[in-house]
Amino acid sequence: MSEVVHYETAHFRPLRRIYLSRRYATLFYVLLLTLVAVPILTAFELTGALIELLLAASLVAAVMPVSAAISRRVLLSLTGLLWVARFVFEWFDHPALSAVSLGLWTIMGLVAAGYALRFAFRATDIDSEHLYASLSAYLLAGIFFGSFYWVLEQIVPGTFQITGAFTRMSAIYFSFVTLATLGYGDIVPRTDIARGLAIVEGVGGQLFLAVLVARLVSLYGRSRTIES
Repeated sequence: MSEVVHYETAHFRPLRRIYLSRRYATLFYVLLLTLVAVPILTAFELTGALIELLLAASLVAAVMPVSAAISRRVLLSLTGLLWVARFVFEWFDHPALSAVSLGLWTIMGLVAAGYALRFAFRATDIDSEHLYASLSAYLLAGIFFGSFYWVLEQIVPGTFQITGAFTRMSAIYFSFVTLATLGYGDIVPRTDIARGLAIVEGVGGQLFLAVLVARLVSLYGRSRTIES
């Protein structure tokens, strides 16, 4: 039996090595797939389980690159528990508890964004994996802040002023508009909590871009100095 386990471990070890060397590239493309798929699913009015399945895939892909094995196992376990809890709450028709579980799920997504950002800023040289990590952190923040805005609207209807229904796609759209400080004004937060979160996201997005560019320029200048 131990020989079989050892064979399977040895068989999957190269795949694990390949994944770990491209884990943030994988996360980035999963997030891009989510951003492309959500508007399409919304257009076909498939806004329920399929979108949440995409968000779950994004969250799992975000948690997997965490370098510490214990932290990764804890985050994956919490992701699974919250996913099950959300379906249980919806099955027993508890929309408030379902929204709260999604909110906790969203917080985990932002924690995963923090891990990606930490990995990116710990780089000592410019490579594609650290660039993918920084881009993934930006996309994670936009997607899961949007999920948080949608949760607020479910808990307190009327949190956002918008013409028409405030859908998941509307929430993600508002999140990226805020993150990029575009300020279209077609969706307006009406409560202090929503406005506070919008301020945090907008300022965080600008600080991220400024610090990231400064970090990349610093690393590039250091590499050029070493080469010369």
